[in-house]
Amino acid sequence: MKTRDIASVSGLAFVMLFTALVLFADSINFSPILGADPAQKQYFTLFQFMGPIAGGFLGAGAGVLSVLLAEIVSFIWLGKEANALNLLRLLPMLFAALYFAKYSRNRLFGAIVPLACMALFIIHPVGSQAWFYSLYWLVPLIMLLLPEHLFLRSLGATMTAHSIGSVIWLYFIPSTPEFWIALIPIVAAERLLFALGITGSYFALSTIFSHVKRIAKSGMVMIDRRYVLAPVMQKK
Repeated sequence: MKTRDIASVSGLAFVMLFTALVLFADSINFSPILGADPAQKQYFTLFQFMGPIAGGFLGAGAGVLSVLLAEIVSFIWLGKEANALNLLRLLPMLFAALYFAKYSRNRLFGAIVPLACMALFIIHPVGSQAWFYSLYWLVPLIMLLLPEHLFLRSLGATMTAHSIGSVIWLYFIPSTPEFWIALIPIVAAERLLFALGITGSYFALSTIFSHVKRIAKSGMVMIDRRYVLAPVMQKK
């Protein structure tokens, strides 16, 4: 979807549709966030599986807008305090959606964000003692160098979100080098699972949207037929 199309009735409808889907996913807890304050009961949600794909269906501008709207509504609904940390926590999924949208189109963007996060992690007094943790953020760069593949695209997106989220955590929440080192094997399993979830969500919604004629013919939603599991039979 082109940015100018967002102002149309159809454009707004599709943005709101994705906003609703993302908001629904954000309401379903998936796993607790390790290291978070137990009193705050912070969780990863199914939002991790659906947030990035908004960029694939709606494009960079509209996709990021739908994710941002969902995050703002969730933020208000949950009554979160509008402090710097909570506001910065809106960023990881926005950049994941951007990566997913710009994958194979803008490799420079895909490289700048994780490299910047690596630099910010390594120059921090705590991060410098666990610098090898930041090597995870070479993953989004490597994915851009490999042949195009949906799972690689998903893995690059979730690792981009991880890079930003980790740097925010490092700079705003007290931690130790041991904390980051202990997370290394957990991150591997967690992000592979998120990448699989993103891949599955993209297949599922691609298939669903291809069967809804009004959506399929609108041109507002970009449907990649390679990821439609059961293409609609064409009438003779």
